[in-house]
Amino acid sequence: MSTIRVVWGTASGPTAMSSYDAALADAGVENYNLVSVSSVIPAETYVEAVGTAPDLGPAGERLTVVEARATTAGPGRASAALAWSQSVDDGPGLFYETSGEMDREDVERRVREGLAAGQELRDWEFTEPRVAIESHQAESGRYTTAVVLAVYGESDPIL
Repeated sequence: MSTIRVVWGTASGPTAMSSYDAALADAGVENYNLVSVSSVIPAETYVEAVGTAPDLGPAGERLTVVEARATTAGPGRASAALAWSQSVDDGPGLFYETSGEMDREDVERRVREGLAAGQELRDWEFTEPRVAIESHQAESGRYTTAVVLAVYGESDPIL
């Protein structure tokens, strides 16, 4: 059975990109080239919320992810959420991601609504949804990024 790990992080920095890089480091995926995919979970896949990724291979390799990402300049709040649900029979499932300058309650409500809408489009019987949320207040004059990522397996060579 394949594994997808859900990881998350927040960080602040002097630029938007530096805060994003530091948030990826907080999640343990800063040394990979991230390739975003849409939000379908393959059948017979185990999804595990781990917080920080383990070693997933050599630096510079490609890592397939579904990513929720929000960056804001302070003062403000950056929030990112990822919700998921799988078929009850080890069939496929869905991720749904939402992010923006909103509070924790708003991002959770929106990600749950989005996942429910995606579920309605499919003829699958789903398990109860799970949600991972990162939300952080940005200080004035600093950038803050919140990320939640679903990391598919381990890294692959990019060249």
